[in-house]
Amino acid sequence: MQLEIDTPQHMAELGARLALELKAGDLVALNGELGAGKTTFTRGLGEQLGVRGSVTSPTFVLARTHRRLVEGAPLVHVDAYRLGSAAELDDLDIDWSASIVVVEWAAGMLDGVAEHWIEIDIRRPTGAGAGVADGDEPVEPRIVTITGHGARWRDLRLD
Repeated sequence: MQLEIDTPQHMAELGARLALELKAGDLVALNGELGAGKTTFTRGLGEQLGVRGSVTSPTFVLARTHRRLVEGAPLVHVDAYRLGSAAELDDLDIDWSASIVVVEWAAGMLDGVAEHWIEIDIRRPTGAGAGVADGDEPVEPRIVTITGHGARWRDLRLD
């Protein structure tokens, strides 16, 4: 499935829509360049799940666990940018079966970690912010490709 997401708010809303489908043991793999919207997506997902506190990039801690305000699996938000392999991801000692895990910079990091997962690739078109007035932040559309892997996500639809 491929979508065009035109604002950060809509990226967060996409995360919220996916959150409605998730349960303990689910894994979401996010890929995209710096500033593509991976953390914005995860923030929307976390808000929908009702996690405590705000979701921020776990760049310096590698993984952050967000408990929920209500009963349910915690959200584990991982930044794999500085990890070298799936073995290093495994060394983080994440309780995969009892958590909803979102891994940013996941490409090449999930070998053997799960039988089913959702892969989300976020691409930011070059030059999309051209013509913006000086001082204004460009709002650039993103192309989001969502691929379900394994039997659980074979028929995933978020439209």
